[in-house]
Amino acid sequence: MWFKNILIYRFSKPFSLSAEELESKLAEAPALPCGPQEQFRQGWSAPLGRNGQQLVHVTGPYWMITLCKEERILPSSVIKEALDEKVQAIEDEQARKVRKKEKDELKEEIITDLLPRAFKRSSYTYAYIDTSNNWLIVNASSGKKADDLTSFLRKTLGSLPVKFPEVNSSPAAMMTAWVEGTDTIPGEFVINDECELQSQSQEKSVVRCRGVDMAGDELQTHIKADKQVVKLALSWQERMSFIFNEDLSIKRIKFGEFVEEKMGDMNPESAAERFDASFSIMAAEFAEFIPQILNAFGGEDESKLVAA
Repeated sequence: MWFKNILIYRFSKPFSLSAEELESKLAEAPALPCGPQEQFRQGWSAPLGRNGQQLVHVTGPYWMITLCKEERILPSSVIKEALDEKVQAIEDEQARKVRKKEKDELKEEIITDLLPRAFKRSSYTYAYIDTSNNWLIVNASSGKKADDLTSFLRKTLGSLPVKFPEVNSSPAAMMTAWVEGTDTIPGEFVINDECELQSQSQEKSVVRCRGVDMAGDELQTHIKADKQVVKLALSWQERMSFIFNEDLSIKRIKFGEFVEEKMGDMNPESAAERFDASFSIMAAEFAEFIPQILNAFGGEDESKLVAA
């Protein structure tokens, strides 16, 4: 279980539930099939899938949870085609124009008729709670998927005091200074050959660079033209490479060869053991990595956090 894209949430006050209490809460909102007239349904499922039943997979201080979303696939093109046919039939038979309100009603009738026959698709969003450091780490490539999970978890638990972490220095300004050479990147990190720059004007023009010399004239010219680095490819201690975004999201994570070595040392045999081993290695790496990446941007602003 290796997360490829993460959004980091900070608990504004320590997470107080036990693993058993969290399990009990999630069991009240399990993943169930869509009803005939439901476009989608969400619920909690076992992180281990068919290899486990627990809704909270505990590995030391790290607790994995999984949100399952089952939705009916009803393409807009199919709805439009059926609607056009109905509208045309009414206009031909009754020699009148079908107005917008009637079209909307016809569209709802079509959806109601087609939904029970639509194919269903399930998707899974994984996340884990780091109970030692009070983080919620969500494996999602988009903010919407992460929002779906946090919103449903909040609904399930009654409250979820999490927020995106705040740092003391502007990530875009810091990354621009590193690339420009006016500031030195912390020694734990190395700049790779990919970045995205955005202008500070209202047009927000974007320049994407890949496989370029970061100190070269081309890139430096863009920075002098008042563009800032908003995404930057970095490596951390030769243990992880990733794309860091100005909103503190981290994409395209790749772990180094040490992972295979650690997995080999653990010698997992079953699917459940392999899941547990990979989860524990990954979570331990993130527990060390996250404070360092936040420190690279002036450290976390903890002024709004509530002490234990």
